[in-house]
Amino acid sequence: MASGALVLALVWIGSTLVPRGNPGAFDLASFGRLPVLADGRIKPMDTVARTSLLMLQGRQRLAAADGRALTPEEWLLDVLFRPEVADAYRIFRIDNSEVLSLFGLGAGESAGQVRFSFAQLQSGLPELDRQAQLAGPVDAAARTSFQRAVVELREHLEYYGRLKYSLQTPDGFDLSAVLDDPGRLAAGRPGFETMEAFSLLRAIPPPAPSARLDEWQSMGRSLLRALPAGAVDRPVRFYAAIGRAWKAGQAADFNAAVGAYRADLSPRFAPLLRRCSLESLFNQAEPFFTSLVLYVAAFLLAVASWLKWPAELGRAAFRLMTVAFLLATAGIVARMWLEGRPPVTNLYSSALFIGWGSVALCLVLERLNRNAVASSAGSLIGFGTLVIAHNLSLSGDTLEMMRAVLDSNFWLSTHVVTVTTGYASTFLAGFLAIIYIVRGVFSRTLDRPTADSLAGMVYGIVCFATLFSFVGTVLGGIWADQSWGRFWGWDPKENGALIIVLWNAVILHCRWGGLVRQRGLMCLAVFGNIVTAWSWFGTNMLGVGLHSYGFTNAAFQGLVAFVALQLAVIGVAAIPRAKWRSAALAGPA
Repeated sequence: MASGALVLALVWIGSTLVPRGNPGAFDLASFGRLPVLADGRIKPMDTVARTSLLMLQGRQRLAAADGRALTPEEWLLDVLFRPEVADAYRIFRIDNSEVLSLFGLGAGESAGQVRFSFAQLQSGLPELDRQAQLAGPVDAAARTSFQRAVVELREHLEYYGRLKYSLQTPDGFDLSAVLDDPGRLAAGRPGFETMEAFSLLRAIPPPAPSARLDEWQSMGRSLLRALPAGAVDRPVRFYAAIGRAWKAGQAADFNAAVGAYRADLSPRFAPLLRRCSLESLFNQAEPFFTSLVLYVAAFLLAVASWLKWPAELGRAAFRLMTVAFLLATAGIVARMWLEGRPPVTNLYSSALFIGWGSVALCLVLERLNRNAVASSAGSLIGFGTLVIAHNLSLSGDTLEMMRAVLDSNFWLSTHVVTVTTGYASTFLAGFLAIIYIVRGVFSRTLDRPTADSLAGMVYGIVCFATLFSFVGTVLGGIWADQSWGRFWGWDPKENGALIIVLWNAVILHCRWGGLVRQRGLMCLAVFGNIVTAWSWFGTNMLGVGLHSYGFTNAAFQGLVAFVALQLAVIGVAAIPRAKWRSAALAGPA
């Protein structure tokens, strides 16, 4: 059984790494690998398409009106070159009924729908703008759900408009006409000026490779510079040819134009093209989604092993968790190579790393104990952190440019990695404690050897967490002294890191002083989940301090739900020990 599960997992992973063919005659894959500057970094068109869809509608898949599935590249091409078609795609997710009422939606034919097209929303844009202006001055934390939804939808519509007019003019000027008659270029000046002002993409590379990103130009800027002499940059001509072929449905001409552009870039930008190709393959493979599914399978096998066939199912769970861990490792390494940074640079990557670190510790624990407890905890944490990472990816590109104060690979490699390792280990101790409590109260599977093993694991992990949290916090103070001229400023994020250190110290002192035994140790460890979640997410949502990332309502609701769940588990643990189903644990708590 264990070998069969391993083989199936490897076959599935192998299938995700096989480059996918084009669904039709158009070479969409090659177009998706073309480089473009957006959001402060050079990325392939494939990434632009995927991150845009995720942000606008919360998923990458899309269907046309006739039910035909569209690839992200097809959608992006329609947005860039066939806006009249793209405007009919339902890509704007709206959950607030009051916002829907602004557009006369939510009833009749649109009842039950949550995604709508630009064409459906167009008539209500003036009222949406008015409501967004009213909500703008209101502090983010004080906005109503209606105001938050209005502001978010307005931002999404603005983003869509900027993307739509990155390679074409709003007035419908036929850019492909300049290929045949450059003299007509002057007629497009008004549209070119609008493109320069609002374009989301800088698609025109400099003549030679340069580390300066400001040398990449928008299509509008390039066309304006070409007006005096009438000499259009070659990339503009290639994009014009690509757009003309796409609008006309001429696959051969489209493929020839894409191939010619790549051939033109290759002598000068070969390393960049290789990186864009790898990023496109990374997007297609979706290693973190595959890991998420494998973690779920490993967790189910681990839990099942407590009831039946412990040796065989436990071994299968361990192997699946190992494969999921190795796949997540490969994904993190790929992100590091693409970004040129250590593993943790933002909240998204911190979720990946915290889950990765917790699973790494669980692999060691499971190897030592072989009771599927660490496998279940590691799989649960791995799954949970990947779900968190997915939700964080809905805000845009996760390989974003670093803020200036964080632009230090040394401190990102030392302070950030060390302190997030402390987060990961504190969470692991808490989740092991949850397993102890749940198995003890709701099943008869927690015998004395397993309970003692869990208690030993929690104690050891808390010791590990105390060390890394303390060292990471000190390193953060040194970095703060270099960046801001003070070692400590009682910033909310700094306070959160200190609270983790203090809470882990409280756990250890309570145990050393005999104030708690196994059950008390588990309750304290579970409360450590609350302390760590507050430091990781809660302090970022206060909207104050040098480490604040702004208030996020969805994250706030998730944090409140998580805290409530942890308190509920602690409450369950307070049930008198005599009433626990694990009779083997009768005695002092």
